[in-house]
Amino acid sequence: MGFTKQIRFIHKWLGLISGLIVFIVSVTGCIFCFHDEIKDITRKEWRIVEPQNKPFLLPSVLQEKAKLIAPKNKVSMVSYYGKNRSAIAYTFTDTENEYLYFNPYTGKYLKTENPKTDFFIIVEYIHLYLLLPDYIGKHIIGGATIIFILLVISGLIQWWPKRKSDIKRSFTVKWSAKWRRVNYDWHNTSGFYISIIAVIIAITGLTFTYEWVGDGIYKTFNFGGDKALETKAPTIDTTKFKQNNLLAVDNAFVETMRLQPKAEMFYVMFPQNKGDIINTGAYPHTLRFDHQSNYYFHPSDGKLIQSDPYDKKSLGLQVVEMNYGIHTGQILDLPGKIIAFTVSLIAAALPVTGFIIWFGRRKKAKKTKI
Repeated sequence: MGFTKQIRFIHKWLGLISGLIVFIVSVTGCIFCFHDEIKDITRKEWRIVEPQNKPFLLPSVLQEKAKLIAPKNKVSMVSYYGKNRSAIAYTFTDTENEYLYFNPYTGKYLKTENPKTDFFIIVEYIHLYLLLPDYIGKHIIGGATIIFILLVISGLIQWWPKRKSDIKRSFTVKWSAKWRRVNYDWHNTSGFYISIIAVIIAITGLTFTYEWVGDGIYKTFNFGGDKALETKAPTIDTTKFKQNNLLAVDNAFVETMRLQPKAEMFYVMFPQNKGDIINTGAYPHTLRFDHQSNYYFHPSDGKLIQSDPYDKKSLGLQVVEMNYGIHTGQILDLPGKIIAFTVSLIAAALPVTGFIIWFGRRKKAKKTKI
């Protein structure tokens, strides 16, 4: 068996093995691309607020309001998504999570959201785990994603023009031909055109499954180094630990806003156990989770104990923290999301067009034998 036939054989069977999962992951990725824009239209009454010329309410105030709405829940985090957006108190019990929306200026309660019944979160869980237990589903998705990368590479090897006369044919679809030829050309040319971006999306997607992928990206851009060491949170002396008071959380939030005055989005994580610290984050753009700055505060008085602003982080860590934005296209705002959507849609079509090619050849082979 020659090299070309070996590649075709590998491409065929890898495609048949992973095709359905690649289709599901790609379609759910398409749906999720514009989830923020769709939510802003369909859930405007509790996601969008009128901007006011006054500061946000302190996190302790929203924590107390959340306790009034859901007294059995603990608050893990409060997030402020922008001047014209509601703040969310993320709460939990032993069995479930709930997201409570508030007006960040007045504290008016707006809505409670259950992630178990939210359409886009269900889509996200299908995308990440196929709705299976995460320790099983993520490896199925991860394996299919690795196979997809191999499919792109093997497909490019098959696509590569062998002669000068093949160059034009390799880059175009002969729309005037019979539908099977159109399908064949579309499978090859569309696979080529999306190949680079599709591989980038696939690799960034693998970081959600395998930590070693993120570590590899970190070391590639830093020419080595230890990501765990750079991202290690500070520890405190628990023998001197005093029970957290709400003032500490508020001090941490105010200091974070002072350190990042141009930031539009913030979060404050509440310590849950003895020895936990207060963790805050700031982002320069609303609904963009890249270019983040992180700060760590003592839980007894809110004193700053470690500062990790974005511009002080290594290049490798900066790229790793852009992973979500790159994967979803969010990092380029709407144009990036359109690109990610288009590539994902074409990627979803590849298993379908590939199966049609395989089925047609199989059917033709049977007829030839008869």
